[in-house]
Amino acid sequence: MKRPNILLTGTPGVGKTTLGKELAERTGLEYVNVGELAKTGNLFEGFDEEYECPILDEDRVVDELEDRISEGGLIIDYHGCDFFPERWFHIVFVLRTENGFLYNRLENRGYKQKKIQENVQCEIFQTIYEEAMESYRQDMVHQLPSNTPTDLEQNLEQITQWIEQWIKDNN
Repeated sequence: MKRPNILLTGTPGVGKTTLGKELAERTGLEYVNVGELAKTGNLFEGFDEEYECPILDEDRVVDELEDRISEGGLIIDYHGCDFFPERWFHIVFVLRTENGFLYNRLENRGYKQKKIQENVQCEIFQTIYEEAMESYRQDMVHQLPSNTPTDLEQNLEQITQWIEQWIKDNN
């Protein structure tokens, strides 16, 4: 494998997609938004009426990505992480956002109040971070602040440097 695989995860609205797309553009790695992949491939097992969203078929997503991930060079973006095999990734970044910023972002997306409150609570209780820490080796998991454009730029720089070092060390 000549290039690393990276997982970007975190509560919806923390900036995974913005970071992932920009990172792919800067590094040449391939960006994969699991939500979009699922829509394109119809990788769902039903519909959640309460949250008004499709239910991801995690097994089919893993099957869909298995061959591509073995080649390396992927940035995977999804708000959940516990169903991806640890062997897929070289590093996991959990984006974190302060509640006020997150609330506004979700409200701007048109989320209903219940969905906003549950996502903000998820962020308060560090649910995704804890899921990542339980699913992957602790030395693989890193939290990054994602509140401002300055945070975005710093995260891009930090991850780009990590990728460059990984490539030097592994090729």
